[in-house]
Formats: sequence, structure tokens, C-alpha cells
Amino acid sequence: MLDKKDILDKIETMNDDELFDIMKKELYTGVLTDVMDTMDLRHQFLPAYIKPLNRDMMVAGRAFTVQEADVTGTRICAEDREKPFGIMFEALDSMKKNDVYICTGSSPRYACFGGLMSTRMIKLGVAGAVVSGYTRDTKEVLSLGLPTFTRGCYAQDQGMRGRVIDYNCPIEFDNGVLVNPEDIIFGDIDGVLAIPKKHEREIVRKAFEKVYGENEVRIAIENGMSVVEAFEKYGIM
Repeated sequence: MLDKKDILDKIETMNDDELFDIMKKELYTGVLTDVMDTMDLRHQFLPAYIKPLNRDMMVAGRAFTVQEADVTGTRICAEDREKPFGIMFEALDSMKKNDVYICTGSSPRYACFGGLMSTRMIKLGVAGAVVSGYTRDTKEVLSLGLPTFTRGCYAQDQGMRGRVIDYNCPIEFDNGVLVNPEDIIFGDIDGVLAIPKKHEREIVRKAFEKVYGENEVRIAIENGMSVVEAFEKYGIM
């Protein structure tokens, strides 16, 4: 654990590299969602079926939002469009360091993420990928090490079944969670959170304060304090 005062003093002035690095080292989804609950931001968890491909994967970065849609063949809006993936390639090439590719809108019938996408994202310094659909080329994705959170593994391709129709736009997941471009996306083994950009520094500061408080409670309980006494004294559990 880094020095408490040093971190709290610097949170407001940290750049994204520093902020995301310290979040991944010291924070977790449980403490962040607890803090947002106290701020009446109670619907920030993406659907529970979105899980990391590897239990140790963590992601922290800026939302690069992508809107997917189901199609049949190449015909969309009365036009024959010979772009099997819509504007997905344009979206990928628009990404930058610390972005998180976050995509929703498709039905669970096909994969929305794969190995070549991971390769391009790593080249661009992208922080990770979060999709409400499936991953394919899973062995390749795992070998590349890009933090990837999806519904699971399923190789059926989106080429004739889905399209990216927009990006850098507000997107909404099927549990009602709204994600805006540049929101912080944070994920670990317990799920994925969207942290609104407007409140991000306050949320992160309060999360660190709660982590330090929980450490004090843990020590007190290890030394014999009852949980009733601990909660009465610290107000944390």
C-alpha cells in the first residue's frame, strides 16, 4: 500500500497513466461501487454475465464506446452494403492509448471480439476490451494478454450477423447502464463498472479513503474486535 496522504494529495492532478496505474494496483470494483452507491450512482455495474477471460485480468481506462446491431446478410436500411463488419475497422483505427473498447447492442448469437482486433489494440496502446457479446480466437486473445471482458467464448462470426453502426456515442447495456465516451471503465474478477467522467476524481478519492478505512477495520478484527464494535467505531463493513 502506497502512502495514504501522498496518494490523496495527488489524485486531482494525476494524468491518466498515473491514475489508471494506481487504480489497478490499489482499488477493486467492490469499493468503487460502494462509494458510488453513497453518491446515488447506483446503476453503474455492467451486466453480471460480462466476465474477464482470465480471472487475473483487470482493466482501467477511458470508454471508447461502440454501438453494434444485428443484421442478416449485407442488406441494411434498404441498401446493400458490402461492409461485413460495418464501420468496425474505422472505429478500431480511431482508438488511442488508455482507451477501452466497450461495445453493446448485439444479440448473444455471435462473437464481437477476436484475435486480430486484440493485435491492433495492443499496437495502439489500448487498455482493454469490454463487450456484451462473445469472444472468438480465445487462445490467441489470451496469449496476447489484452484485458478482455466478454459474455464468454463462442466462435460464430459476426460478419453476416452484426455490424458496428456508430462509435464515440452514448451506449446503453441491457440492464439499463448508460456509458458515455471518456467515462472511466474499471473491471476485475467481480465485474465491470462505468465511472462517470463528471465525478471520477471524487469517486476515486473516496474509494481510496474507504480502502484505508477497511484496512484499519481488518486489523481491529484480527486483533479481536467484534464486527458489531468495528462497525460502531468505523462505520465500515
